[in-house]
Amino acid sequence: MRANRTLGAALVEANLVKIDDLMAANERLLELLQSDAERQATLLGVLMYEKKVLGEDDLLQHLLEVDGIGLIDLRSYEVPEEFRKNVDLGSCWATWTVPFDKEEDFYFVASAYYLSTAVRSHWEKQLGTNILWYAATLEIISDFLEKTEAARAKAQAPMAKSA
Repeated sequence: MRANRTLGAALVEANLVKIDDLMAANERLLELLQSDAERQATLLGVLMYEKKVLGEDDLLQHLLEVDGIGLIDLRSYEVPEEFRKNVDLGSCWATWTVPFDKEEDFYFVASAYYLSTAVRSHWEKQLGTNILWYAATLEIISDFLEKTEAARAKAQAPMAKSA
């Protein structure tokens, strides 16, 4: 919830959404949370796909131009196995963020929620402050996490049979 709140405030501050639209999206978000639709319970998703008051291209353009971060498509990036095996999927789903590589002392992190100070703070506590941030779409983050979950389940299946 904190990730969604700080994201909403940042979107209003950046003039990407109006306060009235944010309030309506927050109401819808609460409905989704009460219906146990956790993966659909994303403020960004409600604003972009349901309310259609925020264009994904507008958000990405803002992140590129104002925040100076790059874009990443994890579907075309070979993520090291250690990240696929060790990433905390719960934290990733909650923050719509994925650490996807490490080079020396720097972590590479993709996020659809970069504007949320709560998200950035969470990952800085987890990984340290040497983070190179990249913007990614909700679809790309979701796709990566679903594939990672499926691969983990597949790897667990042979172990369960042999036990």
